[in-house]
Amino acid sequence: MAKATKKQALGRGLSALLSDSGSDINSANDKNADKLVGTIIELELDSIEVNPYQPRTYFNEEALRELASSIKELGVIQPITVRKLDGNKFQLVSGERRFRASKLIGNKTIPAYIRIANDQEMLEMALVENIQRKDLDPIEVALSYQRLIDEINLTQEEMSQRVGKKRSTVTNYLRLLKLDPIVQTGMRDGFLTMGHGRALINVENQDDQLAIYEKVLKQKLSVRQTELLVKNLKEGTPETLAIEKPELPKYVKKSLKGLSEYFGHKVDVKVSTNNKGKIVIPFHSEEDFNRIKKLLQ
Repeated sequence: MAKATKKQALGRGLSALLSDSGSDINSANDKNADKLVGTIIELELDSIEVNPYQPRTYFNEEALRELASSIKELGVIQPITVRKLDGNKFQLVSGERRFRASKLIGNKTIPAYIRIANDQEMLEMALVENIQRKDLDPIEVALSYQRLIDEINLTQEEMSQRVGKKRSTVTNYLRLLKLDPIVQTGMRDGFLTMGHGRALINVENQDDQLAIYEKVLKQKLSVRQTELLVKNLKEGTPETLAIEKPELPKYVKKSLKGLSEYFGHKVDVKVSTNNKGKIVIPFHSEEDFNRIKKLLQ
């Protein structure tokens, strides 16, 4: 909350300060650095370049449009973070989705928190900040960990301390990079969970790994079923790869159509071999979610 009190428009005085090459600010010790570093100001979008160290390579267009719509209505609630370059130029540290969405709706400026960092610090900040995000896929996280090892020269122990994760967690993510690239792509596209990936790592033969991967997709197998396939394969019983999903009980089949009609969406019911299961009700918007919530009350 304290940062909000520092927020200011990019006024004439600060604009002159930024464009004055004779007093360029490149470190926290430079003259007038205290007037700029650590403040939140409105920066012109054209003065900001994207982060070359950004671990994320894919941005969902639909999600960007939804964010752009929100920004159009409410503005940018959380400022982006940038580092100061020469003159009146800046580089993104974090907040590329907000940056892209703001450009999408034609905004000219965006609130930004100013930092100063060298290239190595920039890379580390970008990687660590991205690892903390909840919407990264497991492969993006794994690649970020690997870059911290390769480019920042951190050990797994140092990295676990830096990102606040157990060393075993870091190790489990890094092992995913040993998967066949096709399997990694399946994880990035959301067809597999990290649990599926961890099970498939134990299959050293690439052809066997891809065979199980295809069966997981085709039969929509759970992590537990995938683990069973791997176990059977390692024990020399590959014919058991033909495992099928358990058939839905009659009482579920009888009610499925009525449930779907009641909620206005196709309801999915999953039942395990011990007759435990879950009901999945999809929704397509906040309004749709609230409608379904009322039906459940």
